[in-house]
Parts: sequence; structure tokens; C-alpha cells
Amino acid sequence: MKKIKISLDAMGGDHAPEIVVEGATEAKIRYPDIEFIFFGNKKILYPLIDSKHNLSESEIIHTMEFIKPNDKPSNVIRRGANTSMALAIKSVKNQSSAMVSAGNTGALMAFSKLFLKTISGINRPAIAACFPTKKGEVCMLDLGANIECDKNNLIQFALMGQAFAKIVIGIKNPKVSLLNIGEEEIKGLSYIQEASEILKNLSKIINYCGYVEGDRITDGLVDVIVTDGFTGNIALKTAEGTANFITTELKQALTRNLIGKISSLLNYFNLKKFKKRLDPRLYNGAIFIGLDSPVIKSHGSTDYIGFSNSLEVCEKIVRGDLINKIKKNIN
Repeated sequence: MKKIKISLDAMGGDHAPEIVVEGATEAKIRYPDIEFIFFGNKKILYPLIDSKHNLSESEIIHTMEFIKPNDKPSNVIRRGANTSMALAIKSVKNQSSAMVSAGNTGALMAFSKLFLKTISGINRPAIAACFPTKKGEVCMLDLGANIECDKNNLIQFALMGQAFAKIVIGIKNPKVSLLNIGEEEIKGLSYIQEASEILKNLSKIINYCGYVEGDRITDGLVDVIVTDGFTGNIALKTAEGTANFITTELKQALTRNLIGKISSLLNYFNLKKFKKRLDPRLYNGAIFIGLDSPVIKSHGSTDYIGFSNSLEVCEKIVRGDLINKIKKNIN
């Protein structure tokens, strides 16, 4: 199998660079054909990487500069050209097939737009990622890149999301819906209604299934849900908060008294399965879809397991030739 080279912003994220190196080690076990280029402080990185025998062929590009979590994108653009994040993004032009960062999302998007082109026919890149559902997973976009959108943006997101679901989730003919406040055709803002009418007429190239409401996102009725970045980001954060609330409350209820503790022991395997199903680390890895090269965003506070899963998403995207398949859909 052909080797894939991935650039890593080794200094990006709340627990970098340790989780970046550990995550790369874990991903390398699952995908031996991946090679890494680490961008960051070599004095810190060399000891970490040297301790991992399967990363011995990895390359380190040294820089002392890195983006902080609270840095403003406007300030970063002016002074951050030599940071680990910027150098990693630049490298996908000639050194690697994709880049992954757990760093500042705003800075990552700003640099990506500055250094990389958008796919011909795409006005704006979007953030796409997977949600767990009752029947598997659903791809949702945009999750925060574009606060305001028009009908053309939504149509482009739908076509890109369809390609993403085919390659990353493995669905042959994904069902696509627009997120709306109701399923009736007369519901929603005018640009959503206009996008819906156009998507209906594109039935030969997209499996459009109408509107879906927020309370049906996790039902698994559709495979791709399209919305603007403002609504999508709120939906994402609400879902993450709800999942955390449920698992925390359930844990407290089952450890509060003797009966609860006995119940938790009797249902140990079912509870373990339930916890794993809602584990956000398993769905870590969002792509800035619409760019001419793959840029993957890992959650900033994730651990090495979550980071390794973002590398798995990256591997699927590169191996599945997502960018070229989007180009065929759009043009």
C-alpha cells in the first residue's frame, strides 16, 4: 500500500506536544503506511519521538513559535508565518498529503484560507465532522466556519458532505437533508427554502431527502445534515454538553448508594458499551472541507486516543481521494 505523509502541528492543543506524539504512535500501529512530519520545538520533540520505536522514520521541522489557544486570528496572520501551525499548513503544498492540528480553530481556518486555495466552484470552506446516531453516524456541516450562508453555500456544502459520507463513513448513497425548524416545505428562512428547491432538482447527483429538525439529528434517518456555521456550531456544542450531562448524571446515580452500586456491577458491560457510544474521542477529527488540500482539526482538549482518531479520519480522506471526488461532484 502506498505510504501517506501527514504534517502535524505538534505544538497545537491543550496537551501538546505529548498527545500529538502519543496519538501518532497509536495511529501508526493501526496504519503502518502513515509517515509523519512534526512541526515544533525539536528540543522537546526529539526525546518524545525517540522513545517511540515506530516513529523512528518521522521528520521534525524545528520552530520555536506556536499559536496560543486565545490568540486572535487577525493578529496571528500578521506575525505567525513561522509558527508550527502555519508551517504545517504550508507543507501540504509539496511535502505531505494533509495536515492535522489540535490548535486554535480560528487561526487554523485563517491560515488555511491564506495559504491554500479553495476547490474551483466552492465559495467557502466548511467544517464537517461526524455525530453518533441510533443507526451509526451522520456527517454534519457547517460546524462553525461560516456564520452567515446563502443558498449556494448550502448546495455546495450538501455536495461536499455527500462525498465525505461516502469516504469517511462508508455509505454508498448517502441521504442528505437541510437542518430546519420544521419538515414542512413552507418552514424556514427564504434561502433555506430556495436551496431545498434546487437540491430537489439535482436528484441525479444527490440523494436529497428534504428537511430535518434538530430533535431528529441523532435518529439516523439521514446521513448528511447541512446548515450554516452558526446553527451548526450551536447544535454541536449542545450535543456535546448533553452527552456529558447524561453520562455524569448516570454515573452519580449509580454510585450514590448501595443499590446503585450493585446495579452498576450487574450492568457493567452494558454501561461500558453506553459510555463508549457517547465518547467524543471516537468522533474526533473535523475537516475544513472545500480547500484544495485536506486540513483536519482535532479537538483542542482531547487526549492521545482522540488525536489518533483524527489521524484515522485524515487517513481515510487521503486514501479515499476526497478532494478529487468533490471536484468531480462540483464541476
